[in-house]
This record gives sequence, C-alpha cells and structure tokens, in this order.
Amino acid sequence: MKPKHLNLDLISSDLPLQRRDVLRAATACLILSVSPLSLAAAASIVAVRVWPAAAYTRVTIESSEPLTFNQFSLKDPERLVVDLNGIELNNELQSLSSKITGDDPYIKLLRAARNKPGTVRLVLDLKTAVKPQIFTLQPVAEYQHRLVIDLYPAVQNDPLLALLNDGSKPAEVVASKPEPVEKQKDATKDAKPAESVDRNKLKVDRLITVVLDPGHGGEDPGAVGPSGTHEKAVVLAIAKKLKTLLDADPNFRVVLTRDGDYFVPLGVRVKKARAVNADLFVSIHADAFVRADANGSSVFALSEGGASSAQARWLAQTQNNADLIGGIKIKGEDPYLAKTLMDLTTTATINDSLKLGKAMLGEIGGINRLHKPKVEQANFAVLKAPDIPSVLVETAFISNPVEEKKLIDDAYQQKMALALHKGIKRYFAKNPPLAKTRIAQG
Repeated sequence: MKPKHLNLDLISSDLPLQRRDVLRAATACLILSVSPLSLAAAASIVAVRVWPAAAYTRVTIESSEPLTFNQFSLKDPERLVVDLNGIELNNELQSLSSKITGDDPYIKLLRAARNKPGTVRLVLDLKTAVKPQIFTLQPVAEYQHRLVIDLYPAVQNDPLLALLNDGSKPAEVVASKPEPVEKQKDATKDAKPAESVDRNKLKVDRLITVVLDPGHGGEDPGAVGPSGTHEKAVVLAIAKKLKTLLDADPNFRVVLTRDGDYFVPLGVRVKKARAVNADLFVSIHADAFVRADANGSSVFALSEGGASSAQARWLAQTQNNADLIGGIKIKGEDPYLAKTLMDLTTTATINDSLKLGKAMLGEIGGINRLHKPKVEQANFAVLKAPDIPSVLVETAFISNPVEEKKLIDDAYQQKMALALHKGIKRYFAKNPPLAKTRIAQG
C-alpha cells in the first residue's frame, strides 16, 4: 500500500519552535526508514526454469515486476554469484536447486538464500569456467518479466560454435575435409537406400551439406496444441529422423541448428548454415492458426515483396517473434549477424528455394492434405541467407486436434521425414549443386 504524502509544513504551529523542530526531524526519519519495497509493488518470483545443453545452459527467473541484479565470479572452485534485488526468497526460488540435474554440462549445484532484506543471493557452483551473460527481458506473449542467466563455456570445444561466438571475422567452412564420396560409399555399401530415387542421378563429386533447423526450443515452445503438445518437441523429433535418413546416404552431410531443447536465435540459425557453406537450409515447424479447423501441410520460401496469402503473412509475423519469446540479448548482437539479416536475398536463390519447395510438396502430398497446392512466400527472418536455397516446412497444424495427434505419432513423424528426404533427393537430381568456391561473408 502506497503511503500518503506527508507535508512537514503542516505540523501544528501552536507547538513551541523547539518541539516543532524535533517532531519534523522524527517524522523525516520515519519517512526515510520506509523500505523501497513498500513504496512500490514488490516483485515476486512466479516461475524458474533451467535449460541445459552442450551449447550453453540457460537459467530463467520470471517475476511479476522487473528485477535488478549484481554479479561476480569466484575461483577455486569456479562459482558465479548473482544477487537479485527487490525480492524475497519464496518456494519458486528454493525449487531452483532441484532443477539442476547431474548431466548439466556447466552447473554442479545451484543455491538460493536470503542475503539481506529485499535481496536473494544465487550461488552457482560450476563444473568448468564459463562466460556468463545475464540480462533482463520485457514481458512478451505469456511471459512476465524475465531475468536470464546464460552460461557459455569459457573454452569452446565445438569449432562451429567457437566460430559463431567470434564476431571479429567472417565465417569460414569449419567442418573437416570429408573423405572422397567413393571411399564413403565403400564404407557404407551395406546401407540400404531409404527410398526409390536412383542415387546415381545425383551427379556430385563432393558431399552435399544440408542444414536442418528444428524451430523454436528452450524458452520458446512454439505453438501449443489443444492437448498441450509443444511444437518445439515434435519438430525436433522429425528433424532427427530426417537427419538419420540423410546420414545413411553417402552423398550428404547434415548439420542441426539445435539438437536439444534450447533456444537458438533466428539469426544464429542462418549464420550456422552459412558457416558450414550449406547447400540447403530446411526449417521444420508445426503450423498454428486462430481457427482450430485449419489443417494441412505447407512449404514456404522467402518473399522480397508481400506475402502470398493472409495466412502466410500472419505465420511469418508469429515465427519472426521467436527471438522476443525465446529471449535474446539485443545489445550484444553481433554486427555481422545484423548485416546478414539485412542482406537482400538474390532472385536466383529464391527461385532455387521455390524449386526445392515444389519437390517437397510433391512428396508431402502423399502423406497429408496440402493446405495450399503451391509453395507460399512470406518474409521469414530464418530464410534470409542470401546464398542458400531455404524453405520453411509446416508439417501440419498443431492447433488442429486431429493433426496434433498425427504430429505426436512416431509413424507420422517417420513418414514426414521420408517425404522430406525424397523431396531433397528429387531437387538435387534435377538441380545438382555446383562446385563451390568460398563465398564472401562480410
């Protein structure tokens, strides 16, 4: 409750001067002693979440009001200390310790305790040295105020991730030089082809690099079905099945933009594809719409102009909000990354994307109704690599109860992966990749 304003000049003038001065001083002390927490709405912690992954671990603290924080690190052993100001310890904060599992690559233990009135101290006992990023996020979607603690390894073991963390130089191909295709064929001669397309039609003298992008992840669940199914979970399952099919083919190498339940910014997804000099970028999603009866599968390519339909425009807007929902530290954005997203995609790349999308639709139509009979176009941020044919596949409408059941069915997921695999093979049979030279990435 906000206290009423006290005017010291209203103290009775009938009192002797000395007593009036004493009373004014006492009243002033009383005002100053009121805690700042009582002068404004006190923040309360409403949820805490932990997202462990090899790339980084994220701790999210959601509160009713914005939080301020102080941080410092300690050595021998490695610890990160974060003081959260403007709150008191509650059950949600105390539950943080139980959310740390033994397989977390960076956090050994996490303790929360009251440090002083209005301040809670978090102590993160670490398994290794980290580079922490701590920042706050404004309310968005169903989330209230969030404080985010991201723990990145101080020494990056993954060469691709190490490259992406270094904004001082343009991207280079980071994968090791592959063995000749013929040698790989000998090593996998017992592998059975996953489908009927004649692989001899793939006239290539190098590996074809395909980047698969399971949408959303971590703090960003994507669309949520009527029974609570998260888009991020089903699209990761489909992407992994598709990766298995492509890995069995000696002509392909596959990179996933995420292989677990963690958040990856849209621009970083694009940057990963360019860093490995990808031949294709396939973003996998599960559609949602305001009408529960909307159904069918779709494939989208980028549009430099307007969207091809109202639904395409609505979908692009919701998908492009992923960075706001997932939580990205905008101030620390890599200028190279920002430039990548500003680049105009060439007409030739869009045309190749449309060809890829058409090949995929031809296969997907055999397992599910098509929402539209042709490839749609909209301004998706995740499709903006200017030199990589890129499509976004909506595998089904997760907002439709019938299609939600399909999406969680292992057999349907496998059928969708097979259809996408066939579509990719069909595209390359008609559009063999050129011998690549290093494309300038600045």
